[in-house]
Amino acid sequence: MQPAILIHGPTASGKSALAAAVAKNIGGEVVNADSMQVYKDLTILTARPSEDDMGGVPHHLFGHVDAATRYSTGKWLDDVSTIMRDIEHRGKVPVLVGGTGLYFLALTAGLSEIPPVPEDIRADVRAIAAEEGGAGLKARLNEVDPESAQRLAEGDRQRLSRAYEVWLATGKPFSAFTGNRKPPLLSDGEWLGVALTPPRSVLYGRIEARFDAMMTNGAMDEAKALVERQIDPELPVMKAHGMPWLASYIRGDISSEFAIQNAKRDTRRYAKRQFTWIGRQFPFWPRIPSIDAQTREKVIFALYGDIDGA
Repeated sequence: MQPAILIHGPTASGKSALAAAVAKNIGGEVVNADSMQVYKDLTILTARPSEDDMGGVPHHLFGHVDAATRYSTGKWLDDVSTIMRDIEHRGKVPVLVGGTGLYFLALTAGLSEIPPVPEDIRADVRAIAAEEGGAGLKARLNEVDPESAQRLAEGDRQRLSRAYEVWLATGKPFSAFTGNRKPPLLSDGEWLGVALTPPRSVLYGRIEARFDAMMTNGAMDEAKALVERQIDPELPVMKAHGMPWLASYIRGDISSEFAIQNAKRDTRRYAKRQFTWIGRQFPFWPRIPSIDAQTREKVIFALYGDIDGA
């Protein structure tokens, strides 16, 4: 079988357009590897590819999950396994694209088997996070799982909550489970991964321009629809880029200008963390710093040809 192509990179780096172009050229099909683009309720705010963006290429696992669902990496692995088998059975090449590094890591290195956390414990930890914030979570975690507490920043409430939930549910530190991984879906030689690493000044400009375009094209209406559904603010969909700030504006807590300014700032910060993730987790993935579409395609085709012919 021809190897799957994995395209990772920070938000607004042009991954989706590149994936569609590559898939069209090699007879492939695009598969989503972005944890926010799975939600059907957010098309604009998550920059989900439109029909025009898809260019006639089949796309899978985009917008198939309701906002009230707590979609997980494990569930994505189940879904993507089924999709990839079907694509390969039809003699096509899976082209996976997205900004969620954990999805790619689980796909190529396996996923740690962590026991499920009961909903009552999740609710307790959400209450702690709301009352004490990241600093309180970190202090609590430091008492029972100092390794995780030291590794996580106070601002990373989601991962602090996750580590504390696991300890409350199992009595064991999060690190006790990270070494116990399921076999990866893709073994060595079955995939080619590339990381887009455009100049940060260019990327930040794209982030600003894209968010302005989102606002013009109806992002506020999407956010308002979610707020009106009274979706739990701790669910993943409510943490999409800009969503917390737009929700605060819709509730009358802040001005629209303040919401937009902070949404852009947080998206830039997220992109910076994505660069860090690439450096730490995918040190051997070929980098493509060019922002030129044709150059990017040529690099992938050159790498793919080397693997395909090996």
